Amino acid sequence: MVRLRYDVWVGLPFALSRPVRLVRDMVVDRDHPDLERLASIQEPEQFVWAILPHAARTFSPCITLLPRRAARAAAVAYLYCRMLDTYEDLLVHPAKRDAALAAFANRLEAATPQGVPAPPPIRESAARDARDAAHLLLVEQHARVDQVYLTLDPEVRGLIRTLVREMSEGMRWSSSAFERQGGVLESEEQLARYCRNVIGQPVLFASRLLRWHETGGGPGLPEAVEEDAMTVGEMIQLANVTRDIEKDLRRGIAYDSRLRADLGCAVDGDPALAERIRSVRGDLLVMALSRASSYRRLIEGLSPRRISLARASGVLMLLFTDRYFRACARRAGRPTWGRHRSGPRLILAALPAAWSRRWTRRVISEVAQNFLRAAVPE
Repeated sequence: MVRLRYDVWVGLPFALSRPVRLVRDMVVDRDHPDLERLASIQEPEQFVWAILPHAARTFSPCITLLPRRAARAAAVAYLYCRMLDTYEDLLVHPAKRDAALAAFANRLEAATPQGVPAPPPIRESAARDARDAAHLLLVEQHARVDQVYLTLDPEVRGLIRTLVREMSEGMRWSSSAFERQGGVLESEEQLARYCRNVIGQPVLFASRLLRWHETGGGPGLPEAVEEDAMTVGEMIQLANVTRDIEKDLRRGIAYDSRLRADLGCAVDGDPALAERIRSVRGDLLVMALSRASSYRRLIEGLSPRRISLARASGVLMLLFTDRYFRACARRAGRPTWGRHRSGPRLILAALPAAWSRRWTRRVISEVAQNFLRAAVPE
């Protein structure tokens, strides 16, 4: 795997460093992060951009495509979300997990111009692999992220506080639901709520942030746009859910009650379980793809300017999602569409959206039509 120095763009204007960051996002080795190098970075904003691709997959290049002010805020917000995810993933004891999630949200409420209170610690031994270790490093180096947070516009800091509070409360609900229901979610309504908690809130935050950037702090989002943002969050998070069914089963979690009896099981060598998973994956795919029309409305409504990097970022996220769901359709034994494209090719395909509304409409409409055709139940 190619390794890029984290400081090759230091001193460059954000617009000039953006191509380097995008290349870095495509080639960074998330399985073998250079933890020593990351920990040595003292300059706060440099640390934020260096750790971001280790905290995010497809979100990192999408954030990098945004205008500088929006990108800085989105990067900080996403890193706080990843810190919350780290508490949710690595704290096994339910009461300790619940307390840590609440404390992390409260720390931003208690922030002063001099700093932000430290979050609860997590033992290094909680890490299961190198990716977890990178996420633990992020929590340990929270002060670097906090320093950038304190430089943001007060209204943007308010948006981030709302995001972190809502995500914390949502994660606490999800944790309680899994604990109460023996490791499963019991209905499509619960699954939709879970997806809104995990990705719906970040999509809503990004929508509010872009409206702030486009209008200079004008009125907030209409209720219909906020609902579209949450529905888009459901669609995107369902990609993660369908991808990780087997891994989640091994750790005792299922997002469909039909797999309750299979909690803790491995799929290898069990054809009957493999078929149950295929059926569940297919149904979840239909649930996700049926939400495609919300994406089109959201992007068109948030990018009124003739030239808009936000439009390109939104199209890139959709193209990443489309690439995943094509692979998911194959795993579910359903008809697929289109052809596989690498990350760099997807970035190149998204860039024209920055200056062409017509291109944006064409790309989104093509993806949405593919999604809706594939969403027809078997």
